[in-house]
Amino acid sequence: MTQASETTPAPVARAGDGPAKSGAPRTPVTPAERTARRKALLEWIAVHALGVAAALFFVLPFVFVVLTSLMNGSQTLSRDLVPDTWEWGNYAKVFDTPGFLTWWKNTLLYAGAGTALTVASSVPVAYALAKFRFRGRNLSLMLVISMMMLPPQVVVIPMYLFWAKQLDLSGTLWPLIIPMAFGDAFSIFLLRQFLMTIPNEYLDAAKVDGCGDLRTLLKVVLPMARPGIAAVALFQFFYAWNDYFGPQIYASENPGAWTLSYGLESFKGAHHTDWNLTMAATVLVMAPVILVFFFAQKAFVEGVTLTGVKG
Repeated sequence: MTQASETTPAPVARAGDGPAKSGAPRTPVTPAERTARRKALLEWIAVHALGVAAALFFVLPFVFVVLTSLMNGSQTLSRDLVPDTWEWGNYAKVFDTPGFLTWWKNTLLYAGAGTALTVASSVPVAYALAKFRFRGRNLSLMLVISMMMLPPQVVVIPMYLFWAKQLDLSGTLWPLIIPMAFGDAFSIFLLRQFLMTIPNEYLDAAKVDGCGDLRTLLKVVLPMARPGIAAVALFQFFYAWNDYFGPQIYASENPGAWTLSYGLESFKGAHHTDWNLTMAATVLVMAPVILVFFFAQKAFVEGVTLTGVKG
């Protein structure tokens, strides 16, 4: 047998193969590479430090409210930040307050019905402004934008006279719910911007298949506009849930029509020394909004982002 005259070449070291064996040549790190690595590390630390600081800025007040809600009455007047004993019964005491469950029911009615009516009335208008070609379309869009610029305080007196004096609906939430069935300027504008991103080819294909405008809206546009609709629904839900001005104007004379935002002020006045109960009530008012945003965050962010793509 003949012996091979050529020697087998040494294996080339690759990234991820582990530490190089003794005797393998090492590539020296140049000063420029060392400077680049140090710069990248410092940038990573700076970015994450700012992110952590911003997160603490928003989270710490909420943590303080939660911790205070779990203290006993005497500890809330001290400098302690952590409860000595975790008083979970504070939340039960809040629900035992007369009227608190009624405030919950009224707030759910106001936010739920208002959101549904706003979406149902704003989608057709936004669809017409985005996809139809008719005389006066630009003027109609300008009117919608001008309504967004009109402060609600300007029309509060004539609106109150109409709903309270003419229709005798003072002391109820209907003056706040019924107008949402006629569209909302901000919701119309936001949906119109989102619908502008839907290619017209989809609508043309549906019409070729025999779909009318209404069926095209229901079968083609609505499924594709879910992120935009979700964003509008969340905006409207948050607005109605946190609304204090409207219930104060129309429902202040009737405690049975109070919402959580307005009733919380009365609760604070009745328990002005019981900060643990006040903070527990605050947590219960904030919790639904936080949970809704947490579970719908992806659709909300996507809808808000895509509304600025085209328009």
